[in-house]
Amino acid sequence: MNSFLTERKTRLKEKIQERRHIKGWVLEQQPHSFADEGTWSNIDSDVTPLERRTWTSLTIFGFWSSDAFNAQGWEAPSSIIQAGLTWKEAFYLTVFGAMADTVPLCLNGVMGADLHVPFAIAIRSSFGFYFSKFAVVTRMITALFWHAIQTWTGSTAMFQIIRAIWPSFLDIPNHLPESAGITTQEMIAHFVFWTVQFPVMLTPPHKLKYFFYFKAIIVPTVSVATVIAMTKKAGGVGDIWKQSYAMPSGSVRSWVILNNFSSICGGWATMATNVPDFTRYMKRSRGVWWQALLLPVISLLMGAFGIISTSCAKVIYGEYIWSPLELASHWDGPWGRCGAFFVGFCWVVAQIGTNLSANVISCANDMTNICPKYINIRRGVIITTVTAGWIMVPWKIISSAGSLLTFMSGLSIFLAPIAAILSADYWVVKKKHIDVPGLYRRQGRYRYNTVGTNWRAATAFIVSLTPNLPGLAAAVSPKIKLHAGIQHIYDMSYLWGFCSAFVLYCLLSKFFPAEETLLEASVWEDLQVQEGVVPLESSDMYDSTGDSSKDVSEKVKAV
Repeated sequence: MNSFLTERKTRLKEKIQERRHIKGWVLEQQPHSFADEGTWSNIDSDVTPLERRTWTSLTIFGFWSSDAFNAQGWEAPSSIIQAGLTWKEAFYLTVFGAMADTVPLCLNGVMGADLHVPFAIAIRSSFGFYFSKFAVVTRMITALFWHAIQTWTGSTAMFQIIRAIWPSFLDIPNHLPESAGITTQEMIAHFVFWTVQFPVMLTPPHKLKYFFYFKAIIVPTVSVATVIAMTKKAGGVGDIWKQSYAMPSGSVRSWVILNNFSSICGGWATMATNVPDFTRYMKRSRGVWWQALLLPVISLLMGAFGIISTSCAKVIYGEYIWSPLELASHWDGPWGRCGAFFVGFCWVVAQIGTNLSANVISCANDMTNICPKYINIRRGVIITTVTAGWIMVPWKIISSAGSLLTFMSGLSIFLAPIAAILSADYWVVKKKHIDVPGLYRRQGRYRYNTVGTNWRAATAFIVSLTPNLPGLAAAVSPKIKLHAGIQHIYDMSYLWGFCSAFVLYCLLSKFFPAEETLLEASVWEDLQVQEGVVPLESSDMYDSTGDSSKDVSEKVKAV
């Protein structure tokens, strides 16, 4: 035993000594399928191996149950009501916003399921080998923000667990200054949640499906129980259904509706962009289309739970409370604390699941793509969780429903055009015919020019983004006054961002085609020998229908 401990201690000292220099952080150069010789790559960036393609349609159900069942889904419709609209708008905006997001979710999801590559690799087909890094960094930053928000929500859930078990926790005096924006009690809860979440985040994506199944059971169960408890206390569903508009009818109300629609869409803008990071693990692409049904239905359920509970809170506590965790904070006594514990546990699981499925893995994938020599997906997870959980000070990001809506809207103006260009390129321009090995090669067909940039994608992105920038500035700083026309573009930021980028990219590619990237069949090199099929070494390329290397080569040369 002593010799074992001594050996471990020696190894630890050696590793610490190595890490004192930058060379000590260099990852072992792994074998890869398509990347240029001499470059760093790893299994997380490579085409997903057959043994890791374990996801099915049932996994997609568990995945969206994990992702969409979160506190933000509960709160968003209630935030719409606080903006001056009624429950009717809260319901249909939630559903229509989710339906709008399923368009890029399905289109880009099929790309990931067909090619089995992550978003950071897939985006090279449309943006170019080097310009794609801009899209990757943009998505990475937004994923960091979302991870920070979800982590803080999880911390508030952990707060309820701790105070439910130890009521004296509420008696701990605050030793932090007001400028910190957080109390000592909240800091303890945040630290505990982050500590619990951290080891779970290190789980590889292809092993997550059972966690998704667990969350798909626990979160709806506790959510239904919360609604039942609130309606029983209130003696009904409250009077929110009788609430009138807090603004006049006409154009003012219409633009507020559009603005809230964009906010709902913006909430899923990150996922609509990086969905290939998860669908790459699917056995077949058919299951991707279930997203078109799952997301609107789950969003409607969560919205209904939030609206009913908020309405009941007005009867019981005299105010509209749009956070399920704030509701639980009002529950005292033995039974009340028991309920608060289960609500806290439910949302701890929910937020960890959402961070896993939507934020951490995607951000880590991006870091791996940007710096493969030093960062693999495990190191990327560590950097992401530390940065979003502490450095970004998440408790200062969220302060009110209004700031949440502003943040959600701001996300969409950057991500909507990226998602649109990715979809347009794969389905309309390339017609689903992609040179998979070429995605990994600096001098491949997707370099486009000497600077590795597809100017068509750059133009579409800039034209889509620019009109929304003044609106975003005004949203962040209310002192800025804008012309009504410019403001209205921002009110429909998601619709404008996605549609304008999609149409313009298709038109530019039609009239100024990049001939070298247009193929008549996909080029593959990742098929493996099964049941007597010709060995991979004897055939370099196959198309998606199983055509031989010679046939595909002739098709490519013909272009």
